[in-house]
Amino acid sequence: MKKLTFLLMMTGLFVLPGCKDYVNDYITYKVNEPVFMPVSEFRSAVDAIPQPQPIEKQGKILFYDGYLYISQPGKGIHVIDNRNPSNPHNIAFIELIGNADMQVRNGLLYADSYIDLVWFDISDPSKPVYKGRKEEVFPEAFPPTENEYGIDYAKSMDRSNGIVVGWKTVERKELVQTSKSYWWSWNGVSEKMIYSSDASSSSGGGGVGVVGSMSRFAIYSDNLYTVMNNYLAIFDLSDETPEKAGQDIYVGFNVETIFSYKNCMFMGTPTGMIIYSLEDPLKPERQSMITHVFGCDPVVVENDIAYVTIRSGTFCGQTANELIVVDVSNPKQPKHIVTYNMENPKGLGIDNGTLFVCDDGLKVFNAEDPSTIMHKDNKLAHFREIDGLDVIPFDNVLMMIAEDGIYQYDYTDVQQIRQLSRLPIGK
Repeated sequence: MKKLTFLLMMTGLFVLPGCKDYVNDYITYKVNEPVFMPVSEFRSAVDAIPQPQPIEKQGKILFYDGYLYISQPGKGIHVIDNRNPSNPHNIAFIELIGNADMQVRNGLLYADSYIDLVWFDISDPSKPVYKGRKEEVFPEAFPPTENEYGIDYAKSMDRSNGIVVGWKTVERKELVQTSKSYWWSWNGVSEKMIYSSDASSSSGGGGVGVVGSMSRFAIYSDNLYTVMNNYLAIFDLSDETPEKAGQDIYVGFNVETIFSYKNCMFMGTPTGMIIYSLEDPLKPERQSMITHVFGCDPVVVENDIAYVTIRSGTFCGQTANELIVVDVSNPKQPKHIVTYNMENPKGLGIDNGTLFVCDDGLKVFNAEDPSTIMHKDNKLAHFREIDGLDVIPFDNVLMMIAEDGIYQYDYTDVQQIRQLSRLPIGK
């Protein structure tokens, strides 16, 4: 019976006991079954292509030394020559199955490939060079599904079949026992909800890349910090080959994003922001957590003020859409300053007191006084009809990745922000 209950939870139908008179019945449901790739084929399917490939879908965004790196979820990384933001050029592609996140340090690009860490020499961005791979250093990772059906975890976790690289939706018919008189059900538990319940900010022209607020990779000192599936991993980058620095640290709370500021790491979770001290870079120590209503939340920090957005309408959100501002001058005792209502905010960025938020397009605010951000005089610009995901503000150029393109804006004069370019994504 326990096995049956688990099956029904996975398919989004959880039956609660009613009366004791049961009858056999059939239920029909749809489920995502895994599509496997042999491990050897998966690990050999990496290639640096010195020709541009169409950017078909938005992903994470990274800026380093005049170039943009755009991840295409599950497929690889596009290289964009952005030395002239008014005329960016797509110049190369790194084919990397299972990629989501990336970071750069001293000319080396580090990226995830499902459970592996892979790195490339990008000293010539137009000709990336594959350098190496660390196998099975990340927790089990599956590609996202394109629907709200559950997934077959029993098959998916069987590594003998290879690596899960996709899904196929199948219809199943199961014989179950139901109450003859009455029963109750809850339909709507999605794969992402079930799965989630299982147990940087720096110079763009120096040694470290600048990532968006949605990133799960951050660099501090000689180390790469990654957050995935509730765990924080640390990689020592001081030598040519990255090495795992100790055991993964259980963070919990379904941590989703990480942001480096001073000697701390700020982690966004569906229920709050967690602060870890890096006084000892190899032994992060939790300082505090500020909680909020349930919702996705990237975080950025400037001048000891943290800006957090939470949004509804996704598997990690309820009905709240907010911008939360927190004083983090004392990481052990963060203080809530103010919460503002928003439309449906996603990524955000802050540069010298100018705040950029992907919300109902792109909104720009004067945040010099965090308590008055929403005052009419502090609303600097609003670019509508854009489905923005994340932003990077750097050197008076705002780089935003959206559903239909990579948009760039000149904010040298914050009173006259102007669009510089748009590089299309998708058809």
